[in-house]
Amino acid sequence: MDLADRAVGFLLSFISLSIFTYYTFWVIILPFVDDDHFVHKYFLPQEYAILIPVSAGVALLCFLSIFVGFVMLKSKKKKA
Repeated sequence: MDLADRAVGFLLSFISLSIFTYYTFWVIILPFVDDDHFVHKYFLPQEYAILIPVSAGVALLCFLSIFVGFVMLKSKKKKA
């Protein structure tokens, strides 16, 4: 395994773990912390905890649908 592949893998793992930890703390632990606590300034409002993943999922489904549509059109043109 190349050193660059390991570095990229480590970086992607670190980013994924950081996002998971941030989101878990934001959604599960933060609602039980007082609203005037200083830790609230590091997090977005709770409405975004649902809005961001839903919009990311909709965007992913749109791009996936467009990709599948282009592939189907391309394969149909090859047959004809």
